[in-house]
Amino acid sequence: MSLRNKIGSRTPPDDPSSQSRSTPPVTDSPWGPARVALTAFFAIDGFLFAAWVVRIPDIRSQVSASHSALGLALLCLSIGAVLTMPMVGRLCLRYGSRPVTVGSLALLSLAVLLPAHAHSVTALGGVLLLFGAGYGGANVAMNSAAVDLVAQLRRPVMPSFHAGYSFGGLAGTGVSGLLAGPLSTAWALALSAVLGMTVTLGAGIVLLRSPAAAPVAPGRTGRTAEPSDSAGANPGSVRTHTRLLVLLLGLTALCTAYGEGAIADWTTLHLTDDVHASSVVAATGYGAYAFAMAGGRVGGTWLSIRLGQTRLMLLGGLTAAVGMLIAALAPAVPVAICGFVLVGLGLANLFPLAIARAGAAGGPQGVAFASSLGYGGMLIGPVVIGFLADAAGLPLALTTVAVAATVAALLPLSVGRRVTDDR
Repeated sequence: MSLRNKIGSRTPPDDPSSQSRSTPPVTDSPWGPARVALTAFFAIDGFLFAAWVVRIPDIRSQVSASHSALGLALLCLSIGAVLTMPMVGRLCLRYGSRPVTVGSLALLSLAVLLPAHAHSVTALGGVLLLFGAGYGGANVAMNSAAVDLVAQLRRPVMPSFHAGYSFGGLAGTGVSGLLAGPLSTAWALALSAVLGMTVTLGAGIVLLRSPAAAPVAPGRTGRTAEPSDSAGANPGSVRTHTRLLVLLLGLTALCTAYGEGAIADWTTLHLTDDVHASSVVAATGYGAYAFAMAGGRVGGTWLSIRLGQTRLMLLGGLTAAVGMLIAALAPAVPVAICGFVLVGLGLANLFPLAIARAGAAGGPQGVAFASSLGYGGMLIGPVVIGFLADAAGLPLALTTVAVAATVAALLPLSVGRRVTDDR
């Protein structure tokens, strides 16, 4: 078997016509127990994070925090996540991504309890460091396990896992919103923690008992480790090539997350202040964006097979860029909401595919590096938009999301060429 065919047998190439040369899937059913369990982990991760986000205003009042003090406390969550991600990548290499996934989700489920019992800004910052560690660790471990399972299934199913996260977040927002009146913050987060531990226990048993997927070998895109792969290769050249691929994919994740973070924080304000929508309509506009993203991820596997991953990322980024220009500059509410729907559809699969390809190239540490860059993009997006909005107005500031989406669309073209050359 040629080197190109060995690679093609592990992951679907960007050329759909070449899929007929791939070997049959390892499993008879694409929805085997391991995939269902891992999807449940993604969903509960999104649910727990949403349960916390909904209660931020109550917790702010509880600790009597100013806007700036709350911002510093929230920064601790991000610091905990970013510091943990590289460490979890190494743990996945040593112990396997599946046990680390179970442990990280257990930590996250317990940590979601703690903010309700913080009674000072300092205490809140401390518990959010732990919460961020669980959240960041879970995201690296889950995505690493997903990368290995994608290689085992030989289907580009990564978007379906992130669809689970999106729907879990939507469920968490809805349920937590309904419980906001009848239940206190402590009870609501306690119930979320119980649900998290229950799902972690049940899905963890299934995931750990399922046949383990062979870990993807760092240094070569989309392949599991094979002894013959190192023959004739220059290790230094392979490492340099791998780092460059992971960097480009991490920058793609950063640009995508920049848009996601900016839209999450500024959509409703833009619709109310600039397009003169009511608060209910503005909330509906953000909901339309979130549902569009979730729906786009549901169809991500099918689109990846039909179009190829590089082409899907290109079309997705350009669609998001056009949609953001419409949403930012449209004078009418319905047109602006349609723009946000396009943004959701366009961004839906960029981040999952960037993380999947970074993991295929660099293993768990590739996932950790690209995830860290992506998380950084989600952090800086709202801040940059805020400063630009003060200087030039929010509509113009939001057009930077279109610029970032365009960059995210074009970067995978370079990645695709480099992977092809390497083959």
